Amino acid sequence: MYDGVKGGGMREFGVDEAGKGPVLGSMFAAAVVVDPADLPEDVGDSKTIAPERRRELAATIREVADAVGVAEITVDRIDDDETDMNSLTVAAHVEALEGAVAGLDGEGAGPVAGPDADDPLSGYVDAGDTNAVRFERRVADGVDADLSVRGEHGADESYAVVGAASVVAKVERDAHVAALADEHGDLGSGYPSDPATREFLEKYVAREGALPPCARASWKTSQDVLADAAQASLREFEPDGGQRTDGGRPEARPTTLDEF
Repeated sequence: MYDGVKGGGMREFGVDEAGKGPVLGSMFAAAVVVDPADLPEDVGDSKTIAPERRRELAATIREVADAVGVAEITVDRIDDDETDMNSLTVAAHVEALEGAVAGLDGEGAGPVAGPDADDPLSGYVDAGDTNAVRFERRVADGVDADLSVRGEHGADESYAVVGAASVVAKVERDAHVAALADEHGDLGSGYPSDPATREFLEKYVAREGALPPCARASWKTSQDVLADAAQASLREFEPDGGQRTDGGRPEARPTTLDEF
């Protein structure tokens, strides 16, 4: 998705994603093309920034950036048996980056100039793979533009432009979760470790007999909730409700012939 473009001088790009690990909702990636000197001083890893400040920063980033692109990886894509999260993270970075450069100064596909018109636009991606070089290569190969891509782990902490992308992606993810909450009620953060998220899933499955559409069915948390609900349903049909009347202890085994 192409979110607009401004003219600029010195510029580079940064790409990062948010929502890779949750059991609920989409993953988002953002690409920001900007002169790093124009960014607020406190951009960085979005997880360390308070939600209200993140929203303020995202608005400022969009104002000063040459271009911003956002990509959404939906639950359906995440649950597709033909892919995996590493490949989807690459796809998210590629789609966000293509969205940002698509209309950058009207250049479109092909060479996209950096500060020096003879050099391609360069920037950083926050590597979503244990092998950062492999990740950067996959992103570079996937983008239909001549870009210089460098992948690093923790790039959102090292480069302001990637920190800016992290903030935009996280704000997009937060808005997505808020929309899900408007539809379903309190569902927590969407992460498996969040008790509110687990409670939401358990209550929804107990009521509807299936996972909500916003749940990643391939996630272990979802599978565990379904298995627990199925086991609870089976216990309802047992005479003692699935509970042993002897306190759960097995009957003592006979120890002499007279006891047989």
